Amino acid sequence: MINRRAFIRNSAIAASFGLAAGAGTSAWANANGANGSLRLAIIGLNNKGADHLKQLLEESDVRIVALCDVDPEVLARAAEIARSKQVEPYTTTDARNILDRADVDAVIIATGTHWHALLTIWACQAGKDVYVEKPMSRTIWEGRRIVEAAARYQRIVQVGMQRASDPGVHEAAAYLRTGELGKIKYLRMVYYYQRLSIGRRAPWYPPGMDYNIFCGPAPVVPLERNRLHYDWHWMWATGNGDLGNNGVHMVGMALQMTGRTGAPLRVLGAGGRFGIDDVAETPNTMLAVYDYPDFPLIYEQRALPAKPGAGFMDQCHGLRVGVVVTCEGGHLAGMVGATAVDHNGRLIRKFAGDGGAGHMRNFLNAVKSRRTSELAAPPEFGHLAAAMCHLGNISYRVGEAANGAAVKQSVAPIAGAPEIFDEIQDHLAVHDIDLSRQPVTRGQWVHPDAAVDGITRIESSREDDLSQARFLLQETQRPPYVLEACV
Repeated sequence: MINRRAFIRNSAIAASFGLAAGAGTSAWANANGANGSLRLAIIGLNNKGADHLKQLLEESDVRIVALCDVDPEVLARAAEIARSKQVEPYTTTDARNILDRADVDAVIIATGTHWHALLTIWACQAGKDVYVEKPMSRTIWEGRRIVEAAARYQRIVQVGMQRASDPGVHEAAAYLRTGELGKIKYLRMVYYYQRLSIGRRAPWYPPGMDYNIFCGPAPVVPLERNRLHYDWHWMWATGNGDLGNNGVHMVGMALQMTGRTGAPLRVLGAGGRFGIDDVAETPNTMLAVYDYPDFPLIYEQRALPAKPGAGFMDQCHGLRVGVVVTCEGGHLAGMVGATAVDHNGRLIRKFAGDGGAGHMRNFLNAVKSRRTSELAAPPEFGHLAAAMCHLGNISYRVGEAANGAAVKQSVAPIAGAPEIFDEIQDHLAVHDIDLSRQPVTRGQWVHPDAAVDGITRIESSREDDLSQARFLLQETQRPPYVLEACV
């Protein structure tokens, strides 16, 4: 199993700490805070973590008892936010100190993605419930370990995929199942969001913090980008690109809309990093195709504006971010709630949504009730959505340089995919990027197993592609920040 005790025993940093609660026990059930309030700790306080702090400080049945961020400056800003509400939490730059506290019932994890699995599983072992930000994992293998740990240690684990709590999305999904819009032809997931260059500079190490802990299971290598925070998303050792970063929200909505709980037949990812010269490794323009027997799911990502110098992005049926379900009788589009229209643009139905405003409350209520069935985004759901993103990235990473015509030929049998790729080429052409001359990475068709945990085969003539793809299912971790199999 994942042996956190052994880690602590062998780590010079945390040699004096032991587990605060036994596996399978509930800190909430056995040691309530004052007035029965839930005692929460937040680990990771930049961006989303700070948002969670502000929200939770307003909840009457919650006490923020501890805050953690490896960056002392980020931690100090968060502590000041808490103090502005007359709250004085314990603060630390080492998350292991949080997990060893008996006065913490549950943790909110909003760190870099490369830390999600390790912290979630350690928290489960320490008897804490967990709200972990999306994507739940950095690799498919990590995701399955989280599912296993939540079950083994009987913890409440919620994934930060807020659209799973949007009532409008649920109503729209129910409407699709009535068949009033006709059969679904294909579902398109769009993420049009401008991403600027992350720079290219001489190697450097961030000052004033423990960079070793920041890296955790990832290699400790000097930075060559301009800033430490957030831009770790665009490096494979710490992130999953925008497909895993924000595309996972659209993948989750697609799963909800279609009611799918299983693996596609095969997955292909294609794209590249266009119009930007920096050190980032992940694509800024991408097509990911999920081939199912009845109709496909297609993800499309653009990071360049609608035209050079513009301050706005392209749109797809009025959306820059969201899901569009094309049916025989019209389409349904949404991100916050959804709208159904016919082929002439006439409004049929509107489903009001709130973007999942109640998602954190859903978690808190489940912690109190101890009923995992109440969770809007349990680990199984988070794992499937993240695994779909990882498969698209794996296909891309074992791909090869090709021209646009070759990519279009690969996706030709898939409803909607050739036309969507044509739109991508037209979008890039506005920026003087011609995929007939500038290479694009054409991924290989990857066939996942039924559990979406493994890869059965790859449609490739190169003999090393399958072994490389299977390596990317788990990759490696840097000792002592290592997960072993949870059995």
